[in-house]
Amino acid sequence: MSATRRPTHTIVTLAARAGFEVEWRDAHHTTQHVPENTLAVLLERMGLPCANATQIRQSAAALEAELSGRKLPPLMTAEVERGIALPAAAIKSGSHYRVELESGSIIDGRFTAPKGEEALLAPIDEPGYHTLVINEQRVTLAVAPSRCYTAADAWRTLHGESAQTQPLWGIAAQLYGLRRTGDGGIGDYSALAQMAVESAKRGAHALAVSPTHAMFSAEPNRFSPYSPSSRLWLNVTHIDPAAVFGAPAARAALEATEATDAWSRFEDLPLIDWPNAVVLKLKVLRALYENFCTQERTQGTPHALEFHGFCERAGRALEDHARFEALQAVQLSQEGGNGHWRNWPEALRDPRSPEVEAFAEAHRHEVDFHLFLQWLAAKGVSHAQHAARDAGMAVGLIADLAVGCDSAGSHAWSYRDDMLQGVSVGAPPDLFNQAGQAWGLTTFSPRAMRTQGFSAFIDMLRAAFAHAGGIRIDHILGLRRLWLVPEGESARNGAYLRYPLEDMLRLIALESWRHRAIVIGEDLGTVPPGFRERLDEHGIAGIRVLWFESAEGGKCFKPPHAWDRNAVGTTTTHDLPTVAGWWRGSDITWRNKIGQTMARADGRDPEEAAQQERAEDRALLWRAFQQAGVAAPEVEAPPPDNAPVDEALAFVAATPGPLVTFPLEDLLAHVEQPNLPGSIDEHPNWRRRVTLPVDELFEDDTFSDRLLTVDRARRTATVPASSNASSEPDTP
Repeated sequence: MSATRRPTHTIVTLAARAGFEVEWRDAHHTTQHVPENTLAVLLERMGLPCANATQIRQSAAALEAELSGRKLPPLMTAEVERGIALPAAAIKSGSHYRVELESGSIIDGRFTAPKGEEALLAPIDEPGYHTLVINEQRVTLAVAPSRCYTAADAWRTLHGESAQTQPLWGIAAQLYGLRRTGDGGIGDYSALAQMAVESAKRGAHALAVSPTHAMFSAEPNRFSPYSPSSRLWLNVTHIDPAAVFGAPAARAALEATEATDAWSRFEDLPLIDWPNAVVLKLKVLRALYENFCTQERTQGTPHALEFHGFCERAGRALEDHARFEALQAVQLSQEGGNGHWRNWPEALRDPRSPEVEAFAEAHRHEVDFHLFLQWLAAKGVSHAQHAARDAGMAVGLIADLAVGCDSAGSHAWSYRDDMLQGVSVGAPPDLFNQAGQAWGLTTFSPRAMRTQGFSAFIDMLRAAFAHAGGIRIDHILGLRRLWLVPEGESARNGAYLRYPLEDMLRLIALESWRHRAIVIGEDLGTVPPGFRERLDEHGIAGIRVLWFESAEGGKCFKPPHAWDRNAVGTTTTHDLPTVAGWWRGSDITWRNKIGQTMARADGRDPEEAAQQERAEDRALLWRAFQQAGVAAPEVEAPPPDNAPVDEALAFVAATPGPLVTFPLEDLLAHVEQPNLPGSIDEHPNWRRRVTLPVDELFEDDTFSDRLLTVDRARRTATVPASSNASSEPDTP
C-alpha cells in the first residue's frame, strides 16, 4: 500500500489558487502565458512569498487555510429570500445557530445537512448587515436586495409608487471646469449647486460630476481626479470660502492673503493654473480657519458644535487622512523630503505607531485644519445634492468612483493592510496602446477583502454614496478582474487578478438601497462574456457611447431603438472626443501628435488614413441621423468644421435607456475633450474651463434651446417595461 502523496505546489499553481489568471487572451485573441518571474513578484506583493520550495509550500498552506472553508470568514454575502449555503467543513451537523437581525429580531435554528454537504440557512427576507452566531463564532451576514436602486425607483420615490416611469436625462459636467464669479479659478461646490438647480428647471433629473475624491494638499501639481489620494474623503480645492461663513468672512480671508488680484487673475484664465490656484485657495481657507478658531471654536458657536460633531462621526478614518496631509507637508518641506509615505522614516509609515501619535499631538492645530477643510467640503457637496433634489431632480448628483487611488496617498497609508502594495493597476497591450498601461494606482487586495470582512470596500462605498443620488463606477470590469503590474516594470509584464465579483455586487446593491442611490457601471472596453448580463441582473446600468454603437461589423450605426434598454446612453465620455471634435477629427490629430498612431502595413500616412476612415464614419453616422428622423433627408453631411451637434444630441435622446446623460462639452459644442488618455503635458488634461459662469450659461439662447430640445425628445422616448416592474426592498 503506497503512502498518499502530498500535492506538489509550483509558482503557477500557487498563483492560480491565489486568483491570478496564469494565461489570458490578448486583443488579437492569442493566448498569452504569464512568465513565472512576473507571477512570483506579484505573489510576493500579495503577501505570498515563493522564492524557494519551502516558501511556496508555506504560502500554499496559508492560502489553503483561508480558502478551504474550515473556518467561516468574518463576512458572508447573500441575497434576500434565497438559501444561504455555508461550507460543510466549518459546520457540524446538528449545531445550533442564531441570526441576530439588524431590526432586533432573532432567528434560531439547527443545521441538519448530511455529512460532507453544504449546510443551509433558511432564506432571510430582510436586507441588512445581520449577525450569524454559531457556537462562539460571530459572522456578519450581508443580506442584499436582488438588485440595486434604479432610476425607475428614484422616479417613483419622487412621484409615488403608482407613477408611470418617465425617460430621464441629465448633464455630465467636469466640476473643476464650472465657472462662477468669485471662485478663484477652480470650479467649486457652489457652482455645482447652481448647475444642479438650473438644470432641474429645464427638466434634467441628474447631474453626473467628475470625481470629487481627496487629492494632495501639499502637492497641487497632482490634479487628475482619477488619481486621488483617497476615495474616502473630498477634494478641498472645490470649497467655496463664502459658502458657510458668508461673503464678508471670505473677503476678509482673501484680503488677509494680500492676493486679491491673483485671485481674480486665476478666474479669468481659460485653463486652470492648478499649482498656483490651489496654493492660493488653501491660503484663503487657512485664514478662514484661523478666524474660526479664534472667533467661534473657543466660544462653542453652532458652527463649532457642528464641526465637532462631524469629526466625531467621521472617526478614526478622517483623523488618519488629516494626519497624513499634515505629515506629507512636513516631509516635503525637509531637504530631500519625499511625498511617498513608503520613503518616510519607518515609524511614520505606520498610522498606528507612537511616533505618528506624537506627531499628531505636536501638530494638533495643523491636523485640525485638514479636518476643518473636510467639514467645509462635505457641507458644500451635501448642499449641492440637497439643492438638486429640492429643485425637483429624481436622482440629483451622480458621483464618480475612481478605479483606484494613488499608492502614495492617504488611503493607501491608512488602509495599508487592505491595499495592494508595490503594484500598479493598468491594462495589457491592446490595439490602441501596444505598450499597455500602468496607471500608478493601487486598490484593495482580494485576500484582505476576505480576511478583513470587506470593511475597507464597504467604507469606500459609503463614502461614494454619502452625498449623491447615484454613483458611476469607473472601469467596473475591475470588479471581475484587474491587470496588475509590478511597480517599475513595463505594463506588458503584468497579470490579471480575479476579484470576488458576486460578493462585491451584493454589497453594492445593499448600500445602493440604504442610500437610495442608483448605480452606473462604466463597462467600456473588452467585456468578458456574460459580464453585462450580470450587471443587468443586479440592477447596475451600463454605459453606451455613440461612437461605439455600431452594427453589421461597423458598416452602420445602430438606430436609437436598438440601443441597450438597460444602459445609460451618452454622446461621449471625458476620455473620448466630443461630437464636434470627432466630426472634425481633432482626436486623430492629437493622437498623431503624441505618437499614438501606428505605422500602417500599406505605407500610407497613418493620420491621413485615419482621417479618411473618419470621413467614411461621418457619412455612416449622418445616414443614421437621417434614418432616425433627427436630420433632414436628402441633405449631404455637414463638413468637418460644422458638426451636427443638435442632431447627435437628439439621436441619443431617442434611445430607450432609463437615463441618458449629455456632457456639457457637447451641449456647448466644444471641440476639445477634457482628457486625452496617454498624454501628460502635451494636452491640457483636466484643465479646461467653461467660458461662461453658470448663471450666464443658462441665459445663452443656443445652450437653452439645446436643453429644451433634449427635454422634449426624452419625453417622447420609450422606457422599457422592465424598468417599471420593481418593488422596494424593506431595507433598514
